[in-house]
Amino acid sequence: MTERAVFRPKDRLILLLITVVELVIFLDTTVLNVALPSIGADLGLDEAGLGWVTNAYLLAFGGFMLLGGRVADLFGPRRVFVTGLAVFTIASALAGFAGTPALLIAARALQGVGAAVVIPAQLALLTASFTTPAARNRAFGVWSAMGAAGAAIGTAVGGPLTDAFGWPSIFLINLPVGVLALACVRLLPADRRHKDTAGRLDVPGAIVGTSALLIIGYAIGALADSGTRTLAAASLGVGLLLLGGFVLIESRSSHPLMPLRLFAIRKVSGSAAVNALVGAAHVPTFALLALYLQNTQDYSPTRSGLAVLPVAVVNIVISRTVLPYALDRLGAWRVLAAGLGLQAIAMIWFAWTPEHSSYLIHVLPGAVLLGIGLPAAFVGVTAPAVTSVGTADAGIAAGIVNTAQRVGSGLGVTAVLLLAEMVAQRSTADLDVAYRTGLGVAFGAAAGLAAVGCLLTVVLLRDRRVEQPVTSAVSAHS
Repeated sequence: MTERAVFRPKDRLILLLITVVELVIFLDTTVLNVALPSIGADLGLDEAGLGWVTNAYLLAFGGFMLLGGRVADLFGPRRVFVTGLAVFTIASALAGFAGTPALLIAARALQGVGAAVVIPAQLALLTASFTTPAARNRAFGVWSAMGAAGAAIGTAVGGPLTDAFGWPSIFLINLPVGVLALACVRLLPADRRHKDTAGRLDVPGAIVGTSALLIIGYAIGALADSGTRTLAAASLGVGLLLLGGFVLIESRSSHPLMPLRLFAIRKVSGSAAVNALVGAAHVPTFALLALYLQNTQDYSPTRSGLAVLPVAVVNIVISRTVLPYALDRLGAWRVLAAGLGLQAIAMIWFAWTPEHSSYLIHVLPGAVLLGIGLPAAFVGVTAPAVTSVGTADAGIAAGIVNTAQRVGSGLGVTAVLLLAEMVAQRSTADLDVAYRTGLGVAFGAAAGLAAVGCLLTVVLLRDRRVEQPVTSAVSAHS
């Protein structure tokens, strides 16, 4: 008989604290999209400047996550969670009250640093707080749904907030959540004390590795713009060279930022590979949906955002009902494969949307499938990596897997949107038909990425034997 998860009142409060913070952090990846015109008008930013308002957050979020994961392991996840959340909250206030473009972009970058520190610490805290398989499955299910729902909720609420209260409100709504969460951090499990913590921080690896990820992240985003493509290609080369140098440093370091031995654990390396495809498939889908609804169906930005709200609603419902039991009975790899398969079907559904579509027939079914598939993929790809290592490596394992998704997201958005543009430009049909054809092919490409992720899940993450956590230098000497 399958073990049933039993949560004490304190367990529920811990889960609520961690998942609400998770929701806000991922909400900030999309919440400002419909507010960009208002920001540009108020602060005098052109399209390139507005792009940096978005990219500053995403670059810092992806670039600092490895460092955030290792710092959580060395200094303790609760301490690092508090620090990252404080940074994120202060940066949100700076963004909301920013009166100049430079301050807003800097605040967004600081938000990204805070987010990059918080996410790995959250996963380490979940692992420490929920120790039985049933309780952990349920906790990871709720956590994953909040992350998956965040982008959809951000898209939905950004328009109404901007219309009602102005663009600063999309940042200032983070303040009460951050302050309340900081007041409740004593609920979280206390950190274990490690000796000589500062001496074990790999400073050269941190500098080179973070620089490599930031430069590669910039290059991936800049490849989409024909005006910056040459610079992007050169930057990508520099970033890859730095990444090679980072691997060399890690192979020789006595206390590496990213222990290479973790990649020998199939569930860590496999989860990282599949999570890159999870990001590459689902993030472009939200962008393609917005383009389809606004540019071919004449939806307003607010209506377009509300149209994807069912993704978030279904996310949350599935995470609280079906997902924990599916994890108990089927295992993480089957849940992950099913989630990616449902995403692929949803994207194919969107690819066949006609010129004059009905929301109930042509959009809502795909949104529901996406809402089921996303949390299944998020929890199915994260839990195996974090739970297959020792507790002293949980933060960096989370950092590796989540960094892979951030890189995959950047590559996916760039490649899929470029594909849509190329197909439309080469079509001999009239402009409207060519545009819809480009979007359809791009949806199909996103479906293909999800399908490849499903296949890799079966090949790389299928349970064949019980893997023992690799004892780390940290756990051996703590």
